[in-house]
Amino acid sequence: MVDYLRLIRIKQWFKNIFVFLPIFFAGKLLDLHLVLNSIIAFFSFSFIASSIYIINDCTDIEKDKMHPEKKNRPLAAGKIKVNQAFIVFLLLIIAAYFMGLIIHSWGVILIITLYFIMNLAYSFKLKHIAIIDVVIISIGFLLRIYMGGFSTGLPISVWAVLVTFFLALVLALGKRRGELVNVQLTGQTRKALDGYNLQLVDISITVVSTCFIMCYIMYTLDPVIKKNFHDYIVYTALFVVIGILRYLQLTFVYNKTESPTKVLYKDLFLQIDLAAWLAMIFVLKYLN
Repeated sequence: MVDYLRLIRIKQWFKNIFVFLPIFFAGKLLDLHLVLNSIIAFFSFSFIASSIYIINDCTDIEKDKMHPEKKNRPLAAGKIKVNQAFIVFLLLIIAAYFMGLIIHSWGVILIITLYFIMNLAYSFKLKHIAIIDVVIISIGFLLRIYMGGFSTGLPISVWAVLVTFFLALVLALGKRRGELVNVQLTGQTRKALDGYNLQLVDISITVVSTCFIMCYIMYTLDPVIKKNFHDYIVYTALFVVIGILRYLQLTFVYNKTESPTKVLYKDLFLQIDLAAWLAMIFVLKYLN
């Protein structure tokens, strides 16, 4: 069972909490119907995402065997056979669409379909095209936001869309940088990294981080957002800047960003900063 949980990469489901952002920022956490729809949407998206992970693992078995960490994945290590993984893949697809239909929103069905098709193209072709590969990853996070919006019928701010896109782009570029550093240590590369070098990635991370911070500040200064929260929401930008600085430190100083999810699981500094940001947002929206 542990191997199957690793196969569907259940730890990666953490990224799908973006589905809950529309209901959180709309102040609707006490609306049980919308909360239930968000939970169903979360699992629907998680299942479709896990199906893509299985496709990736099946197509990259030989390459993963040569990777210092990926060689321990269930398929690469031979703990689960390809035909067994295919059965799990089918079950995940069926579960994703079934849960999507429960919400009675064609928008939700459209999102998981787009995500599946986009990532299918990513797995077989687009992941080998520099820049396009990280853009696809970032669009995936936008789809998570819209999944939450369609499942609850709540509007999504344009600034929130831009903030999400740039944040995801920072994380994707940080992962590419970690992979480049790993290549220098092991000498083993892959086609996806052919269009990158450390100089390009370092400059890109700096530019995109700046865009992310500026968009977040503009989000907090939006009259509609200030009305929904409080004028003090602009001060939440302090936690955002601190979080980005910490991520840049982990990226440029400690070279620990090949797996952004793992970084967040392990880095106490980022966990405290994120908790403080969420706490301030909660106070301004729900206790004001």
